[in-house]
Amino acid sequence: MREKSEILEIMRRFEQDDPNPRCELNFSNAYTLLVAVVLSAQSTDKGVNKATEELFKVADTPQKMLDLGEDKLKGYIKTIGLFNNKAKNIMLLSKELVDKFGGEVPDNREDLQSLAGVGRKTANVVLNVWFGKPALAVDTHVLRLAQRLELSDGKTPLEVEQDLLKVLPEEYVKRANHWLVLFGRYVCKAQRPDCMNCPVSRFCHSEDKRKA
Repeated sequence: MREKSEILEIMRRFEQDDPNPRCELNFSNAYTLLVAVVLSAQSTDKGVNKATEELFKVADTPQKMLDLGEDKLKGYIKTIGLFNNKAKNIMLLSKELVDKFGGEVPDNREDLQSLAGVGRKTANVVLNVWFGKPALAVDTHVLRLAQRLELSDGKTPLEVEQDLLKVLPEEYVKRANHWLVLFGRYVCKAQRPDCMNCPVSRFCHSEDKRKA
């Protein structure tokens, strides 16, 4: 793990490149964000957005989702990987939201993680994106890039999250996930990193770094 000053410089460069990074999932409220994030596991945001475009027109609240029913839900999301299991979890969490939380998405990690199909990463995305809290979700992009750029010595998502929370000020915590996800998605791609257009190339010592 590199020095805190270098990690902050990397974040400053991301900030210069993209001051206001945004989640690429489409949503209109806390519930549709939660559903979209659950659907995005092992799937692309683009694929999720295509499926939810019509789904959220008819089911944008927990009760409407329950009224829609699991079989019809599957019809909307059948193009998404693992859609059967995801449909089951979405129906279960929708019922839990209605029964335990008055149909509202809770604003704390403990309650969010009590919902079916919601792990720490999903909870952190909802806390960050909707509720504006300094939560840092670590997905495969963030985990890979944290190791590649030596932002953490952690081997697990939780270890990486904890390392970054120790060094990043709140203003960066709120945006770090988006910066790293978008960076990994469009620039530092796993199969073919675009080092020529990398804003933090001088900090990278990876063996597969492409020379200018």
